[in-house]
Amino acid sequence: MSVTTFIRKKQRALKLFSAKHFTSIQIIVMYYVVMTLLSLLLFYLPIFREPDSHQPFIDMFFMAVSTVSVTGLTTFNINDVFNQNGVVLLEVLFQIGGLGIMMISTFFFIVSKRRISLKQRQLIMTDMNQTKLSGIVRLIRITFGIIVFFQVIFGLIFSLYFYFRGYYRNFWDAVFYGFYQAISAVTNSGFDVTGQSITPFAHDYFFLSIIMFLIFIGGIGFPVLMEFREWLSYKKQPTPIPFRFSLFTKLAVLAFFVLFIAGTIAIFLLEKDHFFLDKGPIEQWMTSMFYSMTTRNAGLQINPLSDFQVTTLIFFSLLMFVGCSPSSVGGGIRTTTVAILGLYIISFLRGEKNVNAFGRQIPDDDVRKSMVVFMLSLGMCFGCVLFLTATEEQSLIAIIVEVASAFGTTGLSMGITPELSMTGKLVIALLMFIGRIGMLYTLLLFIPKERRDSGYKYPQEKIIIG
Repeated sequence: MSVTTFIRKKQRALKLFSAKHFTSIQIIVMYYVVMTLLSLLLFYLPIFREPDSHQPFIDMFFMAVSTVSVTGLTTFNINDVFNQNGVVLLEVLFQIGGLGIMMISTFFFIVSKRRISLKQRQLIMTDMNQTKLSGIVRLIRITFGIIVFFQVIFGLIFSLYFYFRGYYRNFWDAVFYGFYQAISAVTNSGFDVTGQSITPFAHDYFFLSIIMFLIFIGGIGFPVLMEFREWLSYKKQPTPIPFRFSLFTKLAVLAFFVLFIAGTIAIFLLEKDHFFLDKGPIEQWMTSMFYSMTTRNAGLQINPLSDFQVTTLIFFSLLMFVGCSPSSVGGGIRTTTVAILGLYIISFLRGEKNVNAFGRQIPDDDVRKSMVVFMLSLGMCFGCVLFLTATEEQSLIAIIVEVASAFGTTGLSMGITPELSMTGKLVIALLMFIGRIGMLYTLLLFIPKERRDSGYKYPQEKIIIG
C-alpha cells in the first residue's frame, strides 16, 4: 500500500467519525457516556476515597452511572467508600448530571466571554430538550442563576438550622451537610451519604417543607422557571405589559400539581388504616405529601419503604414511572407526556378530532410522540421486571420498585440494590441512563442523520378495533 493510499483511507475514516455524521442527540449521548467514564476514573483516585475502601469494578461503574443520571441508587454505603472530598466530588457531578453537560459548559463559555457557535447552540437545544434556537443561551444563563441561587440560599439556611437545632454540634459539619442537602434536593439526586437518608428529620416539618419546595424547583422544568422569572419582572414594571405563559408551562405546572395532590390523597387513603394508623393527622398528611413529591424524582425517604403495604408501593412505582417535567433534572416518561395522553383520551370521549388545551391545539406529532414514549417505556420496564424476576432471587414488588426507581432516576429502593447480580446491576444501570436522556432521545439515537421519505402513499383501509 502506498503512502498516498494510506493517508486517503485515514482521512476517510476520520471523516466518517466526524461530528457532521452524527445527529445532535447522538453527540449529546456520547458526552454523557464520556462523563460517566470520567466519573468512574475519578472515583478510583485516592484523594476521594477512604483508606482500604475497595469495591468491585461493576459497583463503581454502577455508581458512576447513578451519579451522572442523578438517580441515587447505590450498591454500597457511600460514607464507607468516599471521604468528604469524595462527597464534594459527588455534589459537582450532581450539578453536571442534573443541569446537563451543555448547560454547565455553556455557563463557563459565557463567563469566559467565548463565542458560542451555531453547532454548540444546536447541542444546547438538544440537551435542554428545546424546540428552537432563539433565546437558548439566555435560558441557560437565567436557569443556571436560579438553580445556584436556591442552592446557596437554602444551603446557608440549612447550615444555620442544623447547627442551632443541634443536629450537628460541629459548625463546619452543619455547613457541609446543609449545603449537601440543598444541592441534593434541587438536583433531585437523593444519594444517602449519612446511612440514614433524612430519617432523623421525619418529624421536622419545617425541614421537610423546604425539601419539598427544592424538589419542586428542580423538577418543574427549566423553561418554567425562566418564564416565572420573566412574569415577576413584568409585574414589577410601572405599567405591566400583558404576559402570556407558554402552553408547555401551563401543562407542566398543571400536571405537576394534579399528580402531587392526587398522589397525596391516594397515599393517605391507602395507608390511613395501616402505616398511618397510630399517627396524628398532621404527620399523616405531611408524610403523604412528602412521598407524593419525593417518589416523582428525589428519592429521599423518612422511613423504610417496607413500612408501606404492597398496594402503596405499586402506586409509588407509578409515580416514579411518570417522573418530573421535561427539561428538568428528573427522569421518567415526564409529566407533559401523561398530560397529553389524558387530554387525548378526553378529546376522544368527547368525539373531538383535535387535542386542545388552554385555547391552543396540540400538534398531532406531539400526541404521537407521547403515545410512543408511553407504550415503549411501559414495555421496556415490564420486560426488565420479567427479566429480573428470572435472574434475581428477590420479591416481585421489590423488583418493580427497583425498575421504576431506575427508569424514573428516583433512587428509592427496598434495599435489594447491593444484592443484585452483575446482570441485574447492568440492567438497572441501563435503565438509569435511559431515564436520564429520555425514552424519546433513546429512540432517536438510532435514527440516521439523513432520512428519506419512501415517496409511497398506500390506500387506507378500516380495521375492526376493540
